Amino acid sequence: MRVKLWGVRGSIPSAPTPHQWNQHFKSLLASQNESTPGLSLQDSFHQQSIARVGGYGTATTCIEVISPKSRIIIDGGTGIRSFSERLTQGYASIKGPHHLFMTHFHWDHIIGLPFFAPHFIPGAEIHYYAVQEDLAELIRGVFRKPYFPVPFEKLPSKIHFHLLEPRTPFELDDMVITPYKLDHPDPCWGFRVESHGRVYSHCVDTEATRLTRQDLGSDLPLYQNVDLMYFDAQYTLPELAEKANWGHSASQVGLEIAFRENVKRILFAHHDPGAHLAEIQNLKLETKQYFDALSQQANYASAKVDWDFAMEGMEIVITG
Repeated sequence: MRVKLWGVRGSIPSAPTPHQWNQHFKSLLASQNESTPGLSLQDSFHQQSIARVGGYGTATTCIEVISPKSRIIIDGGTGIRSFSERLTQGYASIKGPHHLFMTHFHWDHIIGLPFFAPHFIPGAEIHYYAVQEDLAELIRGVFRKPYFPVPFEKLPSKIHFHLLEPRTPFELDDMVITPYKLDHPDPCWGFRVESHGRVYSHCVDTEATRLTRQDLGSDLPLYQNVDLMYFDAQYTLPELAEKANWGHSASQVGLEIAFRENVKRILFAHHDPGAHLAEIQNLKLETKQYFDALSQQANYASAKVDWDFAMEGMEIVITG
């Protein structure tokens, strides 16, 4: 199983201004010259990670999950436009079938849908899936004047809508996708995707207010024995307290779940639109401190959890 991150921002697309980029590169070069004087500009950049130089991305949520026999897209944030462009270059069949699973319908998760090229290809086949009963109405509303010039009725592609049953496995070729409820002000559903013994869990958007196994109840399997978990970490811990009931969480909360429920790897995502590179780097430092503290606890001594912050364009191969 492979997972490709086409968009990892939360709430609204966000990028540094030209002035902020200018300041970033100046400070990056200054710090590099201090630590390794005389190093060429090219070598200086090669020594840095992609995220340290270029940040974590600007596009909102769009995740591709690929198995040997199938491919699904989770959410249609602005990241789906980059995926769409790759389709036009032969990345995969532009006519599909394309399978789009929707967690919920806040702007940042649907704003890219009108720019998904297969909608405008005669004969292309697109399948939408969601738990929400008004799925068809909500998608049709995205393609409606005056918000978008091409109304849904004029789209030449073949579009199908499928309602999912909560907490009920749905089979798609060699994948099994099960929706579980997340903690969000509006109904939002995460997905546990299983294929050939590998498990990906999509846990965005969620505040994760239900933490204990008892509180999670029938939604607990979303977090258990997972190879890769994509987790909402939009806020710092102080921000999480200030923004209660906003529907987003913090990396420390995700680590608590990961250590307890045997999650092998966790990616923190849904980066706040106001959090630019320096803020996310600080979040990583705070996360490492919390991770180190958890690792020293006796009840987690045998736990092995790998973690990182999600970056647009990142691709993860899930192996045994």
